Amino acid sequence: MAAAPHIIALLAYEGFQLLDVTGPASVFSSANQALQRRRYDVRVVSPRGGLVASSSGVAVATCALARMPPGRVHTLLIAGAAEPPLRRVIADRAVRRWVPRCAARAARFGSVCSGAFVLAALGLLDGKRVATHWEACDLLAGMYPAAAVDRDALYVTDGKLWTSAGVTTGIDMSLAMVEHDVGAPVASLVARWLVLYARRPGYQSQFSPLLHAQVQADSPFAELIDWMQTRLCDRLDVPTLAARSGLSERSFYRKFLAATGMSPAAFVDAIRLEAARTLLGRDLPLKTVSARVGLTPRRLNQAFERRYGLSPQLFRGVHRNI
Repeated sequence: MAAAPHIIALLAYEGFQLLDVTGPASVFSSANQALQRRRYDVRVVSPRGGLVASSSGVAVATCALARMPPGRVHTLLIAGAAEPPLRRVIADRAVRRWVPRCAARAARFGSVCSGAFVLAALGLLDGKRVATHWEACDLLAGMYPAAAVDRDALYVTDGKLWTSAGVTTGIDMSLAMVEHDVGAPVASLVARWLVLYARRPGYQSQFSPLLHAQVQADSPFAELIDWMQTRLCDRLDVPTLAARSGLSERSFYRKFLAATGMSPAAFVDAIRLEAARTLLGRDLPLKTVSARVGLTPRRLNQAFERRYGLSPQLFRGVHRNI
């Protein structure tokens, strides 16, 4: 007989972030399609059931917590929200009773984005390494000092606790769960079906210098940044970049610093190291990684240790199975 499907319980409540629920739900349902069998049974639950409105105004049908026995749940994920909805759900008696019981019995439990505050308020993050949205990291660490907040990671696993940084990172984390359950080929197929640009490992930073600069920079520099990203192994010094921008070197340096908040050299180093960190997760030789990002192995080692506090080899060893 086929094993019973894993029940994935996604906790929603009035004012929740819609993608925190629909992102993971899409991953697990797509995994069923890829496997051509019902490995996952996705349930959206809420304190009292019925239609629950998200922060975007879109409402979803939910099952009441009282009708979902905690012992049946394989994976529990709590959606995030803005502060007022979070305060209300944390104070909800049904949530305060059901969530700890479910977390104790589930094979894994966790949160997406600021859903970590619900777990923290219930004492479920004490002594654990956790992630949440970058904007809420300091607040979570200040309110719940017993939790070790990782301000950089996209998602974190600590035992059976899984927490993700924010919104779309719930998709990355759910893909990692699928890979853990049924293997990388299925998770990669799901990612392709969802038309994701790339599968992001948990250790990848949620602070992308490339994205930040594209948001901050004016149009000519946004185009230049796209060009730089595809030429990391080339010479990317100020004369080259200034010529590409049609500016004098002095004018380019001044305008680039004002637009991105980083000197050209610091920005190039940042995007090279971000790319190296991703490539290290692919088991490529260190010489290949360094060549692809335009650094010598020695320079990569020095820059990597200075930025991340450990060597590329040690980083790869620590994150090999994450």
